[in-house]
Amino acid sequence: MPAAIRLRVRATPQARSETLQRRIDGSLAARITAPPIDGRANRALIDLLAKALYLPRRDVSIEGGTRGRDKRVVVTTDKPSAVRAAVHRLEAAG
Repeated sequence: MPAAIRLRVRATPQARSETLQRRIDGSLAARITAPPIDGRANRALIDLLAKALYLPRRDVSIEGGTRGRDKRVVVTTDKPSAVRAAVHRLEAAG
């Protein structure tokens, strides 16, 4: 049965490169090259998270904060321990 994992993500659109890091408070920091126009940055965030967590794009969705920098993301997976391990392996933000 699929489990839902909720993540807090602080997104920075129009960055020079795309990165995903863990923050000290346990949330994630995502730098995205796409602009925050017509949902492009949100779609890029979903792509970045899916790639980093080794999941199909359909398993990642934004639950809240679509119009702000602070987002609540839901990851639906049959292997929650693998997703948590992938998040834990992300490089810590300095």
